[in-house]
Amino acid sequence: LYYAQLPVKILRSAFIPLLAVALALLAGAALIALSGASPVDAYLALLEGSFLGTEKVPWTEALGRTLEKATPLVMGGLAVAFAFKAGLFNIGGQGQLIIGALVAGAVGYGFQGLPWIIHMPLALLAGSIAGGLWGTIPGVLKASRGAHEVITTIMLNFVAINLTDWFTSKVWREPGILARTPKIEPSAEIPRWGNIPIGFFVAVAFAFLVWYLLQRTTFGFEIRTVGLNPNAAKYAGISVKRIVVLTMTISGFLAAMGGAIETLGVVGRYEPGFNAGLGFNGITVALLARTHPLAVIPAAILIGAMEASGAIMQFKADVSPEITDIIQALMLLFVATPILVRWFFKDSDENELSVGSSWGSA
Repeated sequence: LYYAQLPVKILRSAFIPLLAVALALLAGAALIALSGASPVDAYLALLEGSFLGTEKVPWTEALGRTLEKATPLVMGGLAVAFAFKAGLFNIGGQGQLIIGALVAGAVGYGFQGLPWIIHMPLALLAGSIAGGLWGTIPGVLKASRGAHEVITTIMLNFVAINLTDWFTSKVWREPGILARTPKIEPSAEIPRWGNIPIGFFVAVAFAFLVWYLLQRTTFGFEIRTVGLNPNAAKYAGISVKRIVVLTMTISGFLAAMGGAIETLGVVGRYEPGFNAGLGFNGITVALLARTHPLAVIPAAILIGAMEASGAIMQFKADVSPEITDIIQALMLLFVATPILVRWFFKDSDENELSVGSSWGSA
């Protein structure tokens, strides 16, 4: 009976995000038309730039570019979604991501002579652990002092930005005008399969791993219980403080892995500003996916497609790149604002995710 009802449950859960995407695209079409461009040409250019390719760009290259953009978004979305399940709102994904990107770059160029099978996983793991430790800080502050994670993670974002800038300009700096780390060794690079980045499949594997952890393990049950009712969880013998610290640590680990993959598989070094905004986009991806780890994958691909095709939309349809940012913001608005959801659905279902309810309730 459960498996017979599963398709209906999936469609029901996906309906609000799909409606949010449709409404955002319609609103975007109106904005494009007001700017004097053709919405049809703009969205055709979006498809060509992200999936179909053009006369000069093969479809494999367009798809690879989309998956490349989607990879850190998958990890950032997982980081936010994972914290949501424990009733925590991790806005520190940006800081955790750049910490992971910096450390991965430092290990990538600092260790020479290692074989690829050791060097690449070492750099990836080092960056991820560094971000996990950075995520532990707000977790400990929340568990020990009751400091709200929204405030502490926002503040730590600024600390991380300035700290990585200092390391890049003073400690791990490549000689030259630009403040950036030296290029990583070839043995630390995450390879590509033709035009397809292997890092994307690493992110997908972690999405399935997070889903399994949350749904099929005792630890995942404890996380979800704390997210639904911390008082009941404490009464049942679950250490709420332990769950809070571990959840924020794992969330930081996931966000940092997105930055590490970006350094090792795309940029080839850490350069301040290159990863700007990726951590914050994880919030959009997580909400669009309704905090489901597997739904993060298509949500990230959608946002990645919009980012990958921005230049072609501007070139072929004369659409300002800010339009895609507005469409993403509208998606977030439509999927997360309870007033709009209630306006479209008079009978809101019990699983509705909104910014006015508990973050871990979905």
